[in-house]
Amino acid sequence: MTRYDDDPAGARSAVTVRGLVKHYGETKALNGVDLDVAEGTVMGVLGPNGAGKTTLVRILSTLLAPDAGRATVAGYDVVRQPRQLRRVIGLTGQYASVDEKLSGRENLYLIGRLLDLSRRDARARADELLERFSLTEAARRPARTYSGGMRRRLDLAASMIGRPAVLYLDEPTTGLDPRTRNEVWDEVRSMVDEGVTVLLTTQYMEEAEQLASELTVVDRGRVIARGGIEELKAKVGGRTLRVKPADPRDLAPLAAMIDDLGITGLASPVVDSEDGVLVVPVLSDEQLTAAVGAVTARGITISSVTTELPSLDEVFLSLTGQRADRTQDAPAARTREEAAV
Repeated sequence: MTRYDDDPAGARSAVTVRGLVKHYGETKALNGVDLDVAEGTVMGVLGPNGAGKTTLVRILSTLLAPDAGRATVAGYDVVRQPRQLRRVIGLTGQYASVDEKLSGRENLYLIGRLLDLSRRDARARADELLERFSLTEAARRPARTYSGGMRRRLDLAASMIGRPAVLYLDEPTTGLDPRTRNEVWDEVRSMVDEGVTVLLTTQYMEEAEQLASELTVVDRGRVIARGGIEELKAKVGGRTLRVKPADPRDLAPLAAMIDDLGITGLASPVVDSEDGVLVVPVLSDEQLTAAVGAVTARGITISSVTTELPSLDEVFLSLTGQRADRTQDAPAARTREEAAV
């Protein structure tokens, strides 16, 4: 029976991590990580290569033992109750883990039998998931003949054989084309709708924004920020004022005027000629008020004035000092050893 811990606020926590530490020689892959994932949600774990994301997943799936700290998943301790825990989790890693010599149906059937399903139930569950992941037509073909997207869908299907309460997705859409990536996202949403808790590690900002309800940012083995997407954007600070004059010829005079204001810390405005907008980075309410006041005092007719919080990519850059990959089409310039940390 799946068990969960209750946090002080009364929410049921599917994953609880306290002070988790893992060293590889001199490398501190995890250095005191705390994490809470509420039941039935998607927690996005963001971080650059080598931040410790995969090490965290391996410990939570009992593939690695921590050097210190404690973690429970669905109420089971990862060190003291590994057998019970493995029955309530699913894992899809960065690389396809299916047996290429077996067919899609054979792969799923084998996993079902390893999970102690009867022959009949294993066959039925395999057929159910093949249909769900649009693999029925290729069910009898060897997995080596599958495309990358088909293998990833087969991987996801394999992770769902045992109807897990908690699913780990470790950079699940790396290298996928946009169409297949969207199909994977749709399946993840469906799983969450069914009550599955998902821990998603990714360095793709679009993926995090599409799927995660909460984010934890890790860097060099430590948690450096956590919260909702909008909350993290607000913590980083700064907004962008976008002013669109009715007459595009007023863009340059407006830019020069704001540049001459002499407001401490106000970044230089940028003219976006394509959209006919003046973009002004502001760091405080005082700067925003001064900039808007200067625009209105000029007597120029304004078509629109809007403000925007920083993008998640800008938040990531501010927190880690590195720019995140924007899409899954970015090249994966890393070795398996780098990805394993």
